Amino acid sequence: MAKNDARVTDNPKLKQKKLSDGNISLYLDYYLGRVNCKDECGNTVNKVQRKREFLHLTILANPRTPIERKQNKETLELAQTIRFEREQELKQTLHGYRIKKDRDINFLDYFQAYIDKYDKKDKRMVRIALNRFKDFLQDTPEYNRYIHTIKPEFIDRDMIVTFTEYLQSRSYGEGAKSIYQRFKKVLKYAVDHDVILKNPCDGVQIRVDENTLKKDILSQEEIQTLMSTHLKGQNMEVRRAFILCLYCGLRYCDVKDLTFANVDYSNKLMKFEQNKTKGHSLNSGVIIPLNDGILNLIGKPQKGQDKNSLIFNLPTYEMCLKSLKRWVRAAGIDKHISWHCARHSFAVNILNNGANIKTVASLLGHSGLKHTEKYTRAIDSLKQEAINSLPTLNIEDI
Repeated sequence: MAKNDARVTDNPKLKQKKLSDGNISLYLDYYLGRVNCKDECGNTVNKVQRKREFLHLTILANPRTPIERKQNKETLELAQTIRFEREQELKQTLHGYRIKKDRDINFLDYFQAYIDKYDKKDKRMVRIALNRFKDFLQDTPEYNRYIHTIKPEFIDRDMIVTFTEYLQSRSYGEGAKSIYQRFKKVLKYAVDHDVILKNPCDGVQIRVDENTLKKDILSQEEIQTLMSTHLKGQNMEVRRAFILCLYCGLRYCDVKDLTFANVDYSNKLMKFEQNKTKGHSLNSGVIIPLNDGILNLIGKPQKGQDKNSLIFNLPTYEMCLKSLKRWVRAAGIDKHISWHCARHSFAVNILNNGANIKTVASLLGHSGLKHTEKYTRAIDSLKQEAINSLPTLNIEDI
């Protein structure tokens, strides 16, 4: 079958792709209409939406025998049958969406089921994405009829655009983008499993300047103030773990998994593999030099513990954050401090004390300098604030 044999009106079209072994793979090419979106320069462009479905059917490029020709013919007939079936399903869709046969899906339940079987480290963020979407449905009059039930075909591009605006109004810094990334992951999964044919998130993005540090940081003076503040009933595990993050630049997901085996007491080093990049980067391992104060903070295994025991017995992230905010408030620090602010504070403070950017990148476990450069910009901003804090200079008084 030649590539142009399919009728112009066929949707999807049956197409061919030549494989490295010389044979031909058959696939379906869906036309899902056009959508206006922004290109990299911010210009509005009219983009064609398409989707491919590989049928896992292969024909021989040069059949030589009657058996091979018959085999090709039967495979093509099967592919045409599948194409026709998909076309009928597509014609029954509403605005390009289709629910699987014999299934009446509530997307909120589908999302929750996805979370229940999700086993990656960012599961908490995926859960936040669902909760934020539920908040959006409740807080937006146009969509609050879907608070309890929403079918996949009702999630269209207009809703997604409104949802991203809602996220940016609710979240600080890169939070909106991070939540939206998890939400898109679930939508893509739904598309891949034919719950939704067309992804409503296509062309809808949340852009942030990743080279600008937007979270609050704790100065060295504020860190000392925080450490001198003690609360009745304060969770000492949370306190010790957060101080370690301030002095070593660790993420919450890394500090909660630290064991005594990660600490080389004789050489005063901490060695661990970052959860965020483990299995995805050759530079996921981090080595951090320790001083006597940090070693005393970490301590050694107590009775009933061994080298594989956790250094900190931390509660859930939500409970840790609640304890941290109470501590910061008691210290009289009027800043929006999350756990990740410890990592940012560490980077900015050691840069401010003269460390070079390559050293900071190594301590943070960055594979390059791109993600570290935002801290140098933060230093420049702090310097400017320091200059601006001086009394106004009136040239006439000189």
